[in-house]
Amino acid sequence: MENGKTEELNWLLQEGSEQLTRSFVSFENLPVWQDARRLVVAIYELTKAAPCAKDRPLTDQIRRAALSVMNNIAEGYERGSEVELSRFLYIAKGSCGEVRSILYAIEDLKLSTPEILRERQILCLSISRQLGGFIRHLEDRRTKTARTHG
Repeated sequence: MENGKTEELNWLLQEGSEQLTRSFVSFENLPVWQDARRLVVAIYELTKAAPCAKDRPLTDQIRRAALSVMNNIAEGYERGSEVELSRFLYIAKGSCGEVRSILYAIEDLKLSTPEILRERQILCLSISRQLGGFIRHLEDRRTKTARTHG
């Protein structure tokens, strides 16, 4: 889990049960959630500074989107089902794209410096890649389980 990078998740489905055994005991231990938490802080720092702070609708929207990334990872994980987790990870990934899109609007409107925005875009891209990998992992597991039980 160094530097917020995902490791092999080692999700194990117990025999004949929908109950999940996880190598990560809680969502707080997920590297992607930790990175999403960092993204929230970075977005709040960005939107507290002038001139970005003066555009309330824009700052409210990007803050909600950043919070959605973090919170959907947590909610999906807490649902206790791989199908539900996958669904919420897709929502988080969509919200991550929304954050990136709004960052481009902030750049176009010259409400922050390109360097500051680039740091946040890079973090968003990293989170999006991690979410994509997590989703693929879950879908691969479901496919393998369906083949062995079908």
